[in-house]
Amino acid sequence: MNTRLTERLTKMPPLARSLSARLLILTIFFVMLAEVLIYAPSIARFRLNWFEDHIARAHLATLALEATPTRMVSPELEHELLRHVGGYGGILYKPDSKNLMLSSEMPPRIDAKVNLSQMGFFGLIMDAFSTLAHTENRILEVMGPSPRGGEVTVAVVLDKNPLRFAMYAFSQRILLLSIVISVFTAALVYLSLHWLMVLPMRRITAAMIAFRDNPEILYRVIGDRKRGDEIGIAAQELAVMQTRVRAALRQRSHLAALGEAVAKINHDLRNMLATARLVSERLAQSPDPEVKRASPTLERAIDRAVALCSQTLQYVEDRRDLQLKQFRFATMLREVGQVSKNGSDVLKIEVAEDIGIAADRDELFRVFVNLAKNAMEAGSETVTVRLTSTAPVVIEVADDGPGMPPRAVENLFRPFAGSARAGGTGLGLAIAREVMRAHGGDIELKRTGADGTVFCLTLPGAAAPISEAAE
Repeated sequence: MNTRLTERLTKMPPLARSLSARLLILTIFFVMLAEVLIYAPSIARFRLNWFEDHIARAHLATLALEATPTRMVSPELEHELLRHVGGYGGILYKPDSKNLMLSSEMPPRIDAKVNLSQMGFFGLIMDAFSTLAHTENRILEVMGPSPRGGEVTVAVVLDKNPLRFAMYAFSQRILLLSIVISVFTAALVYLSLHWLMVLPMRRITAAMIAFRDNPEILYRVIGDRKRGDEIGIAAQELAVMQTRVRAALRQRSHLAALGEAVAKINHDLRNMLATARLVSERLAQSPDPEVKRASPTLERAIDRAVALCSQTLQYVEDRRDLQLKQFRFATMLREVGQVSKNGSDVLKIEVAEDIGIAADRDELFRVFVNLAKNAMEAGSETVTVRLTSTAPVVIEVADDGPGMPPRAVENLFRPFAGSARAGGTGLGLAIAREVMRAHGGDIELKRTGADGTVFCLTLPGAAAPISEAAE
């Protein structure tokens, strides 16, 4: 791994800002949130159990009264029984006998009554949080069925503060346990995700950085492409992408080298063809009839060779430094008609004289010249250019030729493959598309058939009237 790659990898986000840390924090948060949802019914259940425990104690304490003939005990034993109950008194209600009462000498005034048999789920939760929220002590009379007797009802008088303190202690234990569970769970999730996701993603990132810095050097993601999950699929696709991009870059470099060679050869070849054209013109002046008959064929062959050299050079150079400016569209089209075959009568212009568009005039001129020449060479007599939309600019170029063959349509806009005539290169349409796309627009075949061919050209922006002074 080179030094630059190492420096980039050291710039990975620190632990506090890393994906693992965020997952750790989120895991702790969600576990604590779950614990809060569990805590609400838990604290309500703790309060209910606390009441039931004291009711059960009061039940046992009042049973001591049944063992005496007078159903009364000494003050010392009564005090000891009440201390065991943890309250000021208790009453035992039985359906088939008299009520038994165990009470201190001066029972306090009761502030609130709690009937456990009438409490619902949400009522218990609300009363539990109310108990925690109010810090002042209150005297409660708690009544409910005894856990130790089927039809026995017990009422016990209690202080609220011991219950509140017990609930606080229970809450602290729950909080401590929740923190331990959250941290432990988050640590496991952190380690798992770090091993399953973060480390593989860092390896993939390292491969992407290395490939970006030097795409020609073979660099693969080691170990992750064998996985069958999403990380493995991403690593596999990365390897495929690297292979294809590397092959495309090699092909592009080869084509660039070939283009440079063609550009160097093209100049000398054009000089040779110019010499051959001069010789063919002299041959045309020969009195020999055989030579005169062969001269036009030779001239046409030389003209095609010169055109091929020119188009190839234009395609290889690929200059697209556009000089955008506003100009009259109809004026440029008339110039296209003048350089086309048979003069300006070839081009039928259906564009208003004052309409101007913003584009590179020379590059757009080449596009329409190529379209017009292709139409003439295919057998068209008239080419019509019409402006069908001004925002965005949409231009239709229609000819009255015999249409394009299926093979030409299939390879349209492909250099050296999309020509509609024998000996053609297809570079005209390929160059036209490159020019249009360099402007931010495009060119496409709208339709072709026995009644002619229609191309649709689009340009960004809008066409608007332009004055001669503004041009």
